[in-house]
Amino acid sequence: MTAQDQAGTAQMPVVATGEPGGPASAVTASPDAGSATATGMPAKPRAQWADVAKGVCILLVVLWHVIMKMYLTIDWHIPVPLPGLWGAFGDMLLPLRMPVFFTISGMFAAAAVQRTWSTTAKSRIARFYYLYLIWFTVHTLVLSMVPNFDTLAAHSALQVLEQLTITPTNLWYLVALALYFVVAKLTRRLPTWAVLVPALALSVIASADLLAAPGNRGQLYQNLFFFLAGLRFKPLIERWAKASTLPLVLVGGALYLGIMVGIQVLNAKDVYGVWPAVCVVAVAVGVAGAVQLERWRAVGALLARLGRQTLPIYVMHMPLLALLTAVLVEPFSRLSTGPQLVTAVLLPIVLVTLLVSVCLTLHTWLLNAGATWLFDLPTFSRAARRESPATTAGSPAPPAPGPDAGGRY
Repeated sequence: MTAQDQAGTAQMPVVATGEPGGPASAVTASPDAGSATATGMPAKPRAQWADVAKGVCILLVVLWHVIMKMYLTIDWHIPVPLPGLWGAFGDMLLPLRMPVFFTISGMFAAAAVQRTWSTTAKSRIARFYYLYLIWFTVHTLVLSMVPNFDTLAAHSALQVLEQLTITPTNLWYLVALALYFVVAKLTRRLPTWAVLVPALALSVIASADLLAAPGNRGQLYQNLFFFLAGLRFKPLIERWAKASTLPLVLVGGALYLGIMVGIQVLNAKDVYGVWPAVCVVAVAVGVAGAVQLERWRAVGALLARLGRQTLPIYVMHMPLLALLTAVLVEPFSRLSTGPQLVTAVLLPIVLVTLLVSVCLTLHTWLLNAGATWLFDLPTFSRAARRESPATTAGSPAPPAPGPDAGGRY
């Protein structure tokens, strides 16, 4: 995937260590929420805005892949530039999708980072890399059947080694989380400025193409800042969410749109510092917008449910899209002008809906078949199962946590 406030405190917020704090299910902020769950006390009610934000982001991730890897490969012969408009829409949201995802992931990481190295290494670092290994294998096998599909895939032993180590595939988010937890754990006792300034510098350098970053490696460099910012600025982000109003979202959205248009007109994306700055604006607007969407009860509830099930959508939609692309691009390219006009308008929406529905259905079938090892690190003892994120989340989350699941905030 291609992606792309000031601290109220100088140190990382102290969080109770009794709860695994992965980036997942959004729960009302309380430093001791985790310990309350671990000790059997009633958990705080869920605050859904973060789940809503994750739900929006995963839909935008799928939409981006549909547009770039399938929709724009169709041979369009229509009199209006609808494909270009869809492409421009996807481009406008690049700074929002993954920075918002990682900011929220960082917010949920606070408790896990405070736990012992052995616990964090197993429940977070090993777990995320294990998921990457499992789904890397699935993706590699499926994509070998559609070699012309436009995504990074291994076609030799050397490429397999590279993609398992230094240049992750489109599953890079899982690798990023594993690495970011290592960084967060190593730097947990340092002042906020000493952690965020280098991370921001890395993001600035990488986004300006001043650092060699083939494949998706650049995303690892660019998004560390947002994960650490979510971790360190959690109270500030919560206050921003609480202060959100519809006029604020509209003004912020207009500002964001104006900045993105200016970047496109001036071709300023690679200018030193521009991209991280617009990503910060996008995160602020995204958080405020998620709070407003939560207040639309039907829409908010649906998006929150998606936000609690991001893993199956994230890991399964790409191979499914590759298979659909192999089957559908040629027939859609041969359609006459009238049907193509309708297709050009509706296809991205229809495909996103189809892919998300199929992913969630397959997820349910696989869990019912006992294939829980596809979605979480296997545990082999009762004690380990009791300590696993799936059993300690203290909320009605799905049986298998998402890539950012397993914690409370």
